[in-house]
Amino acid sequence: MANIKEVQDRIKSIQDTMKITNAMYMIASSNLKKAKRALEDTEPYFYELQNAIGRILRHVPDLEHAYFDEREQIPAKERKIGLIAVTSDKGMAGGYNHNVVKLVEEHLAKPGVHKLFVLGEMGRQYFQKHGVPIESQFHYTVQKPTMHRARIISEQIVDLYNSQELDEVYIVFTQMNNSISMEIQFKQLLPLKKATFKREIPEALALGTIHQENIQMVPSGDAVLDMTIPNYITGMIYGALVESYSSEQNSRMTAMQSSTDNAKKMLGELQVAYNRARQSAITQEITEVIGGARAQKQK
Repeated sequence: MANIKEVQDRIKSIQDTMKITNAMYMIASSNLKKAKRALEDTEPYFYELQNAIGRILRHVPDLEHAYFDEREQIPAKERKIGLIAVTSDKGMAGGYNHNVVKLVEEHLAKPGVHKLFVLGEMGRQYFQKHGVPIESQFHYTVQKPTMHRARIISEQIVDLYNSQELDEVYIVFTQMNNSISMEIQFKQLLPLKKATFKREIPEALALGTIHQENIQMVPSGDAVLDMTIPNYITGMIYGALVESYSSEQNSRMTAMQSSTDNAKKMLGELQVAYNRARQSAITQEITEVIGGARAQKQK
């Protein structure tokens, strides 16, 4: 009977765990839908910003600006490189955090003076545990990303770049291609590359048969870019935060679904073990009763 009690306790424990994994799956699913909706609502604005920067560069192709300055005079070993790593605040999300951390470590091993900015508690704990210096003032949550938070982060990064405390800035995040495919992205935030904003020019426009748009930049192209580019970088960071948040929720959904499926499989096996133990106990009781009856009969 002790064996039956043991199996019953284990079945109850697994059933309780299944309730938790199911609840976490539902919460992650709801958060994923909200994150996707938020990204869809804001994407058009930042695409227009990208188009606006492209228009300026098309009209003034020789424009020199600080945000496009590669600072080629600084050798690779002396370049100050900022890495923004976007991880999660919570675990139980499969290999989501591991993939980001692994890519960051690969780039930290390359030449340069690296500064690591970590978003998310899991990433901070990992790098602190492994003795990797991180910017302690850069302490933000990644739960429910907002435009306000992205703007604060971009302002700090842009200020460090403008003061030449950083020569390059990259962001490492996870992009969700679909419900079963996610990809780690390593994107350069600063300096910007003009090639990023180039678009294919229609042949008729190149031949001059279509009138090219006229734009006026007040007070100057530099001033317009000074205002537009920080907003564009804010959009890139916000997009990365939302993509990462969506990927985290999707990873958690997958992990919780897998846990639930494994729990169901274990319950099936335990139910068989319980039935066998119960059958064995009943058989033992019947044998004892028969043995007792025979002993009484012989007396």
